[in-house]
Amino acid sequence: MTRRSTFTDQSVTYGAIGATLDPDLLRYPPAGFRPAEDSVKLGSGRDRFDRAAEELMTWGVQKGAGFEVVDVAPGTGAQYTGITYGPDGAPLADQPSARVEQRYGPDGTPYVGAGMTATLKPRGRRRARGIPMLVVYVIDEPERVGFAYGTTGDAPESGEESFILEHRDDDTVWLTIRSVLEPRGGIRRIFAPAIRRRRRELTTRELRALHPAYA
Repeated sequence: MTRRSTFTDQSVTYGAIGATLDPDLLRYPPAGFRPAEDSVKLGSGRDRFDRAAEELMTWGVQKGAGFEVVDVAPGTGAQYTGITYGPDGAPLADQPSARVEQRYGPDGTPYVGAGMTATLKPRGRRRARGIPMLVVYVIDEPERVGFAYGTTGDAPESGEESFILEHRDDDTVWLTIRSVLEPRGGIRRIFAPAIRRRRRELTTRELRALHPAYA
């Protein structure tokens, strides 16, 4: 069964919620935003996929990239999976409400869920300001899992980043990271080249986070 849930009843700092799902993101990004897409092969086989999925959905990419994930909260639990239509093609007056059972990793860490909020705090940098995030959608399919979060507070960049794991037809396992970001306004735009350089360094760490060679 395919499940795609989206939660958007809290404020984010950008308007193009769900933009990382757009197949034409790289060609037609939202105005003013920089799109990016990077992929890495993690191995092959069902066991590799299942292990990587477990790590991914318990913040393994973020932790492996050098962040502490703190202030995690599940949100209201509201889920949105699209509009349901009747036989006549009109939207149903009473839309079904999706309920997703909470899942947990082996150590009891809750799986990432739509509507969850968290703060990413750079590990080892005592004075560094944490970056608050809101999980805007989750994908949970037999051969494809992942999530995206968007910025909700003050940070050098504003936008959305997604982390999608795929078990492909040739039995290989791939992690794809997509982002659509823009520098925040004001004086921060002066430092845009340095921000972009740090973003590329961060993406490299994220791509390595679940890779067996760098574990």
